[in-house]
Amino acid sequence: MSEIGNLPRSWSAKSLEETCQIFAGYGFPTAMQGKKDGDIPFFKVGDISEAWQKNEMYLKEAQHYLTASEVKSIKAKPLPASATVFAKIGAAIALNRRAILSVSSLVDNNCMGVIPKDDRLTSKYLYYFMCTVRFSESSRGGIVPSIRKSDVSEIVLPLPLGDEQEKIVSKIEELFSDLDAGVAALKRAQANLKRYRAAVLKAAVEGRLTEQWRAERKAKGIAAEPAAKLLERILAERRKKWEAVQLKKYADAGKAPPKGWQSKYRNPATLDSVELNELPTTWVWTHIEKLIEGDRNSLKAGPFGSALKKSYYVPTGYKIYGQEQVIKGDPYYGDYFVDEEKYKELESCRIKPRDLLISLVGTVGRTLVLPEDVQPGIINPRLIKISLEKAVVLPEFLQIYFQSPLAKSVFKLVSHGGTMEILNMGILTSLAYPLPPLPEQVEIVSQVEAKLSNITQAETEIKRSLERAARLRHAILKRAFEGRLV
Repeated sequence: MSEIGNLPRSWSAKSLEETCQIFAGYGFPTAMQGKKDGDIPFFKVGDISEAWQKNEMYLKEAQHYLTASEVKSIKAKPLPASATVFAKIGAAIALNRRAILSVSSLVDNNCMGVIPKDDRLTSKYLYYFMCTVRFSESSRGGIVPSIRKSDVSEIVLPLPLGDEQEKIVSKIEELFSDLDAGVAALKRAQANLKRYRAAVLKAAVEGRLTEQWRAERKAKGIAAEPAAKLLERILAERRKKWEAVQLKKYADAGKAPPKGWQSKYRNPATLDSVELNELPTTWVWTHIEKLIEGDRNSLKAGPFGSALKKSYYVPTGYKIYGQEQVIKGDPYYGDYFVDEEKYKELESCRIKPRDLLISLVGTVGRTLVLPEDVQPGIINPRLIKISLEKAVVLPEFLQIYFQSPLAKSVFKLVSHGGTMEILNMGILTSLAYPLPPLPEQVEIVSQVEAKLSNITQAETEIKRSLERAARLRHAILKRAFEGRLV
């Protein structure tokens, strides 16, 4: 551990081994865990992290309790109340979190604790000092970072006289109280922005966002073709094209069309009878098959895993699109490719400009609209691609729908109240989709993009302010233990 710098003359510097008792945790049998009440609370690394995230200094209610007889049977020794506890193994972020035991408690073998040996060192002063120790920077390597008792015992503690310790703690808590009030206000604003974002998306796909826009157009005598009529016209044109192709095939083969040949046409699926929210009169609820292009691969999940193994990847060629692009919202990210032979083999999984990609793992809102200059490639097994009939629906509007609370509530209904963690083709094709007239879709996309841009800008500024608050918290502690705070 690094040495302490210059300290005030009245201060001393001693190791934790000299000033504190250092305790190790205990490995408790699984059979003893899980009791919600008992004589002695039993805390784990997760409890310390949770208290830290809630900005709570003391560990109070535990997820696990043991009886006094159980503790005696395994010869475990509870740590005394007021001990500062911390993780000794775990992710780097967990190693830097601290808490104080409110009562005599047990901690598991992934934790350690320290407590003053005598009253010349106060427990709160020790706690705040331990908050400045960055175990993540001195942890030992391996798959999971860790520290040892010797690492803790060597830490040098700056030690003022008892009265000054109390003054330092009092000043820290005074400054932290002001800082916490500011952080709480920022987090409230953050939560409000999240709610506002959801409200914007909900209003967009229910028709409330463009109420005024519709009223203004109506006052000017501008009539929009109802979405149902547009859909009917496009589907009729699609069938007409199919019939023309079939007739040409018969003509090229020198054959007359057989009786009833038109019945071979596969009509798009319709919605099951389900109670849906009321939409504006020019809107309509519809099925995904009526929104996609007539091509059979317009709605396609990625290939099975064995069809696209990592052994097929090459340094350059046709790009593989996966969750990494969708989650980042960046179609240019990533450098996985397949050669032309594999690209042709997986032709059904090819992407096109303006396709909508949807992640199969994660939330339904994880979507990406591919730009016009998208690099040719295929989707991997974790995505579904949708090639939409652009004369009917904008991919950006459908993207808004997937992000909206409305889609999420419908999805939960379809999946019988399950989580949003998994999406599949069956669920996707069972959803109902609201469809406004095309000019209104353009207006909705424009308004949503403007509002979400403002929200994102505000969220970014709040995030920066929270980061500044965290830095200020560290600066307060640094000054305190350099003797420069009081």
